[in-house]
Amino acid sequence: MKLWKLLFIPLVFTFATGAWAQKPGDDQVAHNLFPPELVMRFHQEINLDENQSQAMKEAIHKAQAKFLDMQWDMQAETEKLAKLLKAHPVDEQAVMAQMDQVLNRERDIKKAQMSLLIHIKNLLSEAQQNKLMELASETLFKQH
Repeated sequence: MKLWKLLFIPLVFTFATGAWAQKPGDDQVAHNLFPPELVMRFHQEINLDENQSQAMKEAIHKAQAKFLDMQWDMQAETEKLAKLLKAHPVDEQAVMAQMDQVLNRERDIKKAQMSLLIHIKNLLSEAQQNKLMELASETLFKQH
């Protein structure tokens, strides 16, 4: 497995979607957010209107383009890190400085993910949010 995969397994949306797979109440942050996949899956059940749907599609398309650029940048920084780790001996100071660059890219990606999830939540009414939480919980319990 490539080093970048080991360092950067959480890709687009996983910090939110992975949390829905946990037991309810385990992740208080994710419990209050709605991954795009969840909204799309239950769009009829929550009566998502055309304006909400269009706004959500636009936000997701914009985010996907941003995530692609960010992933390319992350890949470049991770490759630099891998190159530094191949040296004999390894320059610990240089590796740690490069690791900071990798972590900065990861932080930027997670912030962009959070921004998208907040935007999605803000597009939904309180009733829609409550219904989504209910549907997500029901689906989760059926899987276990």
